Amino acid sequence: MTPHDFDIPLRVYWEDTDAGGVVFFANYLKFFERARTEWLRSLGFSQERMRVDDAAAFVVSETSVRYLRPARLDDLLTITVRLASVARASITIEQQAWRGDELLSEGSIRIACVDTERFALRRIPEGITHALTHISPR
Repeated sequence: MTPHDFDIPLRVYWEDTDAGGVVFFANYLKFFERARTEWLRSLGFSQERMRVDDAAAFVVSETSVRYLRPARLDDLLTITVRLASVARASITIEQQAWRGDELLSEGSIRIACVDTERFALRRIPEGITHALTHISPR
């Protein structure tokens, strides 16, 4: 496992769809969030531990999403995570939603690290930066 490639399966439920059974566009951001959280967890990092131990949290600072095909009720999706870049206080991640071999949506999400007391930008905790910059892609 590298920090550059990760995916999770995700089933589409009623709560994810509009009245027509099509995934509501904003829910792709929720799907991407879940995958990023599990990606960090797979690397040994808990966002709750980061909050408690380092008084730090990741917040979304920028998104760009393209919607190509609709996902529908009961679809089994694969949500991917690919590390694009790491800076002092932010990470840019490329993400996609797939149904089988069909790409449904793709986005670029930048998450910034903030101090949880002041919500001011701060350096990403060293352990996370080290993990993301010292493991080479497959």
